[in-house]
Amino acid sequence: MQLPSRFYAMVDTAAGHDPIDLASILIDAGARIMQLRLKDTNSRDFLAAARAIAKLCHHHGALLIVNDRADIAKLAGADGVHVGQTDLPLAAARAIMGSSAIVGVSTHSVDQALDAQVGGADYIGFGAIYSGGLKNVENAQGLDRLRAVRAAVTIPIVAIGGITEFTMRDVIAAGADAAAIITDVVRAPDIPAKVRALLTI
Repeated sequence: MQLPSRFYAMVDTAAGHDPIDLASILIDAGARIMQLRLKDTNSRDFLAAARAIAKLCHHHGALLIVNDRADIAKLAGADGVHVGQTDLPLAAARAIMGSSAIVGVSTHSVDQALDAQVGGADYIGFGAIYSGGLKNVENAQGLDRLRAVRAAVTIPIVAIGGITEFTMRDVIAAGADAAAIITDVVRAPDIPAKVRALLTI
């Protein structure tokens, strides 16, 4: 697949935003691919948010990827699902979503990245790139490991973890096709302005 943007938006409620409101802000500011990640939301509310955001995305020609939950992604009519190393296996997620859906996989090593590519992932997430960020990562992967993954796989790479407007250029230069940015966006005093700045990179 070809990612529609260097900026991969994340709808995460960590900063207290309503997910539908945040998705609307991101899309209005120009985001064209986003992941809905609601770690602490019950399934009923997760599905309701996913359906509303999928409708919003499709109206604006944007892609919606649902984190972890292939069942919710399928029921909501999302464009794809993103699974981690301890979530549903790639093959199972593909079986639920269908051959035309997007399936992304979180990876943390060259071997995991290669396994995801061989298994048919459409793209991989790789990180955490930098320390800090939403998960307060201490042992970050760094740009050298990102370069090693870029040298090993041909599918798109979405880098994640501690990336900001001021480090995004370095991440792209190291081989990422896009950067997933959460904290620098959701805690920005002017989210639309932050998104527009990221989209110019």
